[in-house]
Formats: sequence, C-alpha cells, structure tokens
Amino acid sequence: MKKHSMEGLIRGTGVAIITPFTTSGRIDFRSLDLLVEDVIVNKVDFIVALGTTGEAVTLTTKEKEEVVAFIKKSAGGRVPIVLGIGGNNTRSVVETIKSTDFDGISAILSVAPYYNKPNQSGMYRHFSEIANACPVDIILYNVPGRTSSNIDAQTIISLAGDHWNIVAIKEASGNISQAMDIIRKRPEGFSVLSGDDALTYPLMALGADGVISVVANVYPALFSDMVRLIQKKKYDEALVIHYSLIDFINLLFADGNPAGIKAALSIIGMCKNVLRLPMVRVDRIVYRQLKQFIENYEFPL
Repeated sequence: MKKHSMEGLIRGTGVAIITPFTTSGRIDFRSLDLLVEDVIVNKVDFIVALGTTGEAVTLTTKEKEEVVAFIKKSAGGRVPIVLGIGGNNTRSVVETIKSTDFDGISAILSVAPYYNKPNQSGMYRHFSEIANACPVDIILYNVPGRTSSNIDAQTIISLAGDHWNIVAIKEASGNISQAMDIIRKRPEGFSVLSGDDALTYPLMALGADGVISVVANVYPALFSDMVRLIQKKKYDEALVIHYSLIDFINLLFADGNPAGIKAALSIIGMCKNVLRLPMVRVDRIVYRQLKQFIENYEFPL
C-alpha cells in the first residue's frame, strides 16, 4: 500500500465558510472579507470554500469563481484553501476540475455522489476518475445523511492506497465503528477529519486528525483551541470546551445547515441572515435560543 507524504498532512481545524448574501440576495463580499479575517486571526488551520455550508449548489459558475478568487485574495496565503468540487455526474466533475484554476488552492473536497446511490464499485471508479484528473490533493467527503449513500471504510482505504492525491476523508457518517476502521487501516499520512462538530472530540480521542467545522464560523478561536488541546492529549481541558458548546452545536443544525450558522453569525453582527432557496431562515424559537446562548455564553477559562 502506498504511503502518503507526511509533509502536506491536512489536520487541525478547517472552517467550512459560509457565503454571505446582501438583503437583495447578492454575494456580500464585505461580510465575507470580515469573516475570512476573523477565522484566520483566530487561528483556524485552513478554510473550506464552496461546501454545503457555503451554499455552493445555489451559486452560479460565475459566482463560484468570484467567491473563490475573493477568499484567496482576502486570505493572502496565510492559510491553505480547500475548494469544494463534487457531484453525482462523474464526467461533469472531471470537466469542472480540468477547467479550474488551482493557483492558491491546496486541495479539493469532493462529496460522495448523491441521489443516484452507486454501489462501492461505482464509488471507487467515481473517485478514481476524479483523482486521475485532479492536480491537487483530494479530501473525500462521506455524508450519508445528505447523499443517501455511504463510502465504506474499505473503499476509502483502497482509494487512499491507490491514488497519491487522495489524502484525507471528511467522515460525517456518524458511525463511530466505521471511523475507527478507517483510522486503524489507513495508510501513513492519510488524514481522518470529523465532518460533525459534535463528534470532533470523540473521533480525535480515537485518533482522528481534526475537523472541518461549521461552529468555527462563530467560535473559531475556541474550537481551534479544543482541537489543539486534543492534539496535545490534554483531554480534560478539551472536554470542558466540548461540553460548553454541545448545546449550541445541536441548535445550529436544528433547522438545517447553513440556516443555523447564518442566524448565529447575524446575531453577532458578522453578516445578514439571508439564505437562498430552498434554504430558509431558522424558525423564531431556534433563533431565540441561539441568541440566548450567544448572549449568555461564558467562555471556559
């Protein structure tokens, strides 16, 4: 089995950054600039653009290009940028990769094919085609709750072993047993990242390398601190942070993502509470609970 280079290991806290909109529904670049600066100053390790949290599926091709170019300029090379490129049409994903300017992009995040529900052979061939076309590192994204299809542990291990640029998995199956299987059997240098904020602590305690986080849009320093504490095996200190945020994390997803995180960011004045259909704002009860949490939150010492 091929070993991956340890130099480019993707680890720590990545933030799945939102795409803010103005009240008229256009991209709000001023708020995006504020958000990029905030997460970098507060020491996240990398930024993920055009993911689910970024509402990429509602953006035009031109808008996607503008958002990525702006994030790269705003970040100014201070942290790696990961770009979401995925889909359920393999040929279309490959064509997108071939037409993408990867200057300033460290890796792509590619979600498992959704809706058409391929078997594991189809999963393997889909990602192999992507790997053969992609000039940068690839983070697989396994999120059965959204795609209705799971990338099995053995398929992930096979892809990691057969392709130099498949370097990580964002594991959001919620299946701890599967995550442990991947962690135990992965090739050296292959990263396992939590795709669920609430499971970051337990997965990292089991040997995972970090997280691609939603909550880090609002609490970048605190969540990054928790991840670094776990990396240093300071589990008791990290657990205090984990439990202090768990109710907030659950609220963020109560009415769907990114509805919850946009509501929270609007409460702290970082952006407008505007989404694109079919996503809508969280209901009044959830909004009130988010506001109450933020206003009353006491940071762990």
